Amino acid sequence: MSAQSNGQLEAKLLSSEMIDLGHYWQTIRRYLWRIISLAVFITVLVALIVMSITPEYKATAKLLIESNQAKVLSIEEVYGLDSSRKEYFQTQYEILKSRQIAEKVVEKLKLYENPTFAPGYADSQANFISKQLAAIKASAISALPFLPQKETVVLTEAQQLDARKRYATAKVMQALEINPLVNTQIVEISFEHEDRQFAALAANAVGDVYIENYLESKLDMTTKATTWLNESLQGLRTKLSTAEKRLSEFYETEKLVNIDGVVGLAADELQELSQQLLSAQAAYNRAETLYNQVNSGATISELADLPEVINHPAVQNVKREQIGAQSRVSELNKVYGPKHPKMIAAQAELRSIQDSLNDQIRSLVSGVNTEFSTAKLKLAALKREVNDNKENFRSLTNLESRHKALQREVDINQQLYSSFFTRLNETSELGGFESANARMLDLAVPPGGPFKPKKGLIIAAAFIVSLGFGVFLAIAMDALNSGIRSVEDVERKLGQRMLGLIPWEAHNKKKNLSIRHFFDGKRHTFSEAVRTLRTSLQLLNIDKPSKTILVTSSVPKEGKSTVSINLAFAIGQLSKVLLIDTDLRRPTLASQFGLPGFQPGIANLIAGTHTLEECIVTDEMSGIDLICAGTVPPNPQELLASDSFKVLMQDLKGRYEHIIVDSAPTQAVSDAIVVSKVCDSVVYVVKADSTSDKLITSGLSRFLQMGHRVDGVVLNQVDLRKAKKHGEYTGFYDQYGYHSYNTDMKAENSKQS
Repeated sequence: MSAQSNGQLEAKLLSSEMIDLGHYWQTIRRYLWRIISLAVFITVLVALIVMSITPEYKATAKLLIESNQAKVLSIEEVYGLDSSRKEYFQTQYEILKSRQIAEKVVEKLKLYENPTFAPGYADSQANFISKQLAAIKASAISALPFLPQKETVVLTEAQQLDARKRYATAKVMQALEINPLVNTQIVEISFEHEDRQFAALAANAVGDVYIENYLESKLDMTTKATTWLNESLQGLRTKLSTAEKRLSEFYETEKLVNIDGVVGLAADELQELSQQLLSAQAAYNRAETLYNQVNSGATISELADLPEVINHPAVQNVKREQIGAQSRVSELNKVYGPKHPKMIAAQAELRSIQDSLNDQIRSLVSGVNTEFSTAKLKLAALKREVNDNKENFRSLTNLESRHKALQREVDINQQLYSSFFTRLNETSELGGFESANARMLDLAVPPGGPFKPKKGLIIAAAFIVSLGFGVFLAIAMDALNSGIRSVEDVERKLGQRMLGLIPWEAHNKKKNLSIRHFFDGKRHTFSEAVRTLRTSLQLLNIDKPSKTILVTSSVPKEGKSTVSINLAFAIGQLSKVLLIDTDLRRPTLASQFGLPGFQPGIANLIAGTHTLEECIVTDEMSGIDLICAGTVPPNPQELLASDSFKVLMQDLKGRYEHIIVDSAPTQAVSDAIVVSKVCDSVVYVVKADSTSDKLITSGLSRFLQMGHRVDGVVLNQVDLRKAKKHGEYTGFYDQYGYHSYNTDMKAENSKQS
């Protein structure tokens, strides 16, 4: 691929990555009147529909819900209400929106008799368009039996009344709006209806019904609570009587007066006997130990060493006397001999004291035996007495337990009976006191104007939205349109330069444009557009003028032959020009110039059947020469690719300053590609807003792949009325009427002369 094609491709990629706001603006300008017409049409249609809608009025009342109600008695437990919790207010809002409130409003206002709440009222008030749509739908359902059909059901009067009430309830719930005000205990009750007076009446009725419903519910709960308390009280009274009877029979059977005192006395006596038993057991243990020691066969001296004997007062007194006597004997023994009377007397006293000590010891031993027998008997007697008291205490304890159980049953039943009796009295007193939990703060008044529809706002919104929709459609149509309609499209979509444009001229569509149209003085715009194309080609090739210019297009009917002829006319005014028709498959030059079908041409020259002078025809009016296609050959592409054709073209280049070659379309056959090898430049003709850009790009790429230069694109059959509005082709045609002004001045000067 050539450097030019690379540059064009790079330019297209860069341009595709940028958002061209100017292009969008030009698109909007191009479709401006269509956009406005669409917006006006939709707005008028919406206005007609909106004007036919019955206006709705919205009345609002304010209800204050009390959080701390007036309390006569403490009876919240009966109702299960806690007005201090935030869920309480949310519950009240839901109650206001409930079906129960709506049904009571219907009953209070007898809305089932109101025609505006009748099932068929909405259909009767529907606008013309809605009625027509409903009629079409009904007709379609009836005409298509496979669709589900509605069965006709005959209702009784009661069923019809119930159906009307249900419908009216649904309408009330639909028209009702509950809006709690933030950080307050106030609720706005709004109602929508086509009658402003009724809207206010219904809003106030909802608040009144809510208050009445609360009082009725409260009274109903009080009645139910009273009934339940009465039934429960009778059962409690029976239970209390039975418990009291059982307690009384217990006292009579056991012959008790005060069992608590008897049990306390028995407990004290048992505790005292237990203490005595412990003391007797300790004394018996000591006596038993001493008894065992005494009766173990010990001598008097051994018994004398027992602690119980040593510590006895009588023994201790005798011991002291014995010690004194022994002391005196010891002293006398130092002075006197054993035969001395004093010594004998002291010895006798000592023996007497010793005998006394032995007697005391024997007496103590005899007393130990007696004390042991006494302690044993006392211990046995205390054990029997303690056992008897324990048995008596256990009996008294059982009696006390039975007494406590019976007394507890009596106390519980008495407490329940008293509590229920008190609650029954409270509930009965409260049943006659009606304290509402809410009050109407502001009553609803009939509104001054309708709430909906906001006709002006809807119409304005419809116009703005439809305008935006029109802009979207315009941009979408422009994006989906693959045709070439402007200089920007040529550069952006095709990556080619714009050489010029040929305006569309009014003519018979079944015939070609008049071949002398270029010379018509009244068609100066057309002729000036052709001259502009001529100038573009001259300026483009100013360094190396192109003598041979190939004119082609993508598909037939794009006007390439018209461009070739008129370009030859324009160049022929400045230099010697030859126009050649190389479209050997569907030639058109001969017929357009009025030449006969047997006129020899390029095919005959290549085949060598005719001379150049026989094939060249001179147009007397324009002064240009032309060579027609001649006899249509069976192998046109082989003729054009032959060396004879190349030699012929070299010969013609020496005879003429410019040669215009009209060739076949590129997408139909490859003849134009073959002919381009002997041409200096290529002019590509595109029919405005018709041929797909992909098709054109495909045709251009064939030349670029061959390494052949494409001078640019000629946009043909352009609608100049749109071009003048948007200025998309400024510089490519006589936009300001300058040429017409010069023509008029020349005509005026010729008249004066």
